[in-house]
Parts: sequence; C-alpha cells; structure tokens
Amino acid sequence: MPLQPSPHLDCSSELRFSALHLLVATEPRQKAEQVIALRAAWQTGSISLAADEQLAAIADIPGRPARPELVEPLLVPRRPMNTAQGRAALIHALAHIEFNAINLALDAVWRFPGMPRAYYDDWIQVAAEEALHFSLLAAHLNTLGFAYGEFPAHNSLWEMAEKTQHDLLARIALVPRTLEARGLDATPGVRAKLAQAGDQNAAEILDIILRDEIGHVAVGNRWYGWLCEQKKADPVATYAELAERYKAPRMHGPFNLEARRQAGFSEAELNALRTA
Repeated sequence: MPLQPSPHLDCSSELRFSALHLLVATEPRQKAEQVIALRAAWQTGSISLAADEQLAAIADIPGRPARPELVEPLLVPRRPMNTAQGRAALIHALAHIEFNAINLALDAVWRFPGMPRAYYDDWIQVAAEEALHFSLLAAHLNTLGFAYGEFPAHNSLWEMAEKTQHDLLARIALVPRTLEARGLDATPGVRAKLAQAGDQNAAEILDIILRDEIGHVAVGNRWYGWLCEQKKADPVATYAELAERYKAPRMHGPFNLEARRQAGFSEAELNALRTA
C-alpha cells in the first residue's frame, strides 16, 4: 500500500517524504529556502532515504501561489525590452521557469522509487540549485519594482511532467533532456538582450544559471543513458519514439551545440537533433 505522510510527520527525517512535503508547499520564497535547507541536511547525513517506498500524494501537486495567473503560452503578453516593465516581464518569465524547475526536481525525487541513491542525490542537488536561481531572479525583480506573480505565466513545463508521471524514462527524456535543454540554446541570446539593455546584474545571474543548467541537463542525460542501458534500448531511437508518443514539441535551431556537448549529448544525438 502506498505510504502517505500524515500532516504530523516530521518531513525532515526522510528525503523523499521531505521532497513531497516541499512540492506541495505554495509560498515560493519559503519553498526555495526550505529546498536549499533540505539539500544541506541531506549532505550532512542527518536525513535518511527510503528509496524503495511507493509514496502517495498528500495534496494537489504541485503547490502553487495564487499568482501568477496561468495562461496559454501564446497569451503571455510580449513587452518591449526598451522599457523597465518589459525587462521586468522577461525576468519574471525566467523566475517562473526556475520555480517550475524546483517542482520538477522535487517531483523526480519523490515520485519514482527503486532508483540508486545517486539518482536522488543528483535530483535534490538540482532542486537546490533551481531554488537558488529562483531566489536570485525574484530578488532582482524586486529591485526593478516588481514581484513574482505580477505577470501572467504559462504552465508548459509542468504539463509534460503530468504526461510522463508514470514513466520515468519518458520523464527524463522529455523534461530535462528536451524542455529544459532548450534553456541551453536560449540563455545566451537572452543574456545578450539584457546586457544590451543595461541590466548587467541580470546578465550575471544568467551566467550562473547557464553554468548550472549544463549540469542539470547532464544529470538528465546520465540517468537517461542508465535507464536505456537497463532496458537494452537504443538512446536515439528510444528518444524519437518517446517524443512521438508524448507529443513533445519539435526542436528548432539554432542550438547551443557546445553547451549540449558539455551536458553529455552524444554526436549521434546532436546529429539527430539537427536533421529532425
């Protein structure tokens, strides 16, 4: 029978229970702070790992604040970069991506049992780094006179997580290695726009994010390769089949091939990407 943490459970005592507890939390700043604290506790060995337990959700997943309003991607307003509000809207969009990325990493920890300890170690590290990214962007947004939640946002990242909630191979293939890997392609251009607009602080935050996101996509590639090996599946053919089955968005260039190589994509995978 799936385990369901009670409201009185000390969620700091076990990693996957803790990740689930934080996933349903709704206040963004506190969530980010507590995720960073959870990873620190995990590093010190003060919490355990119940890797083989089948957990059950304790509330609606993921926990979200009342704002931002979630709309279809095409309905997110475009604002010119030559205005303060336009730059703030862009920073807000980036912060929203990072908030979703916290939830995605926490979901990877709690939802999928039976993986090696290193898997959970990797994803709680990713969650903590995404929490740092969110905190940096939200704080910078405050300096521009705005707050997270003030602009509409979309939910595309989480929609793919819902599609793949019962299939870890598909989750790894289509979230970190597809949707999040798009950040490797897009971030340099966004950084250049912000720097050109005179927002050097934002540009420096994006330098941190790109550095860390290469590592996060590498985590996805590592576990995708491990899972393919366990299933004796060809990584390139399997990816194509999963992308078709789950209707993943088609990838369009330009691609940041050097960052993707650093993140562990093989030349065969990069060739398939370029010729798709």
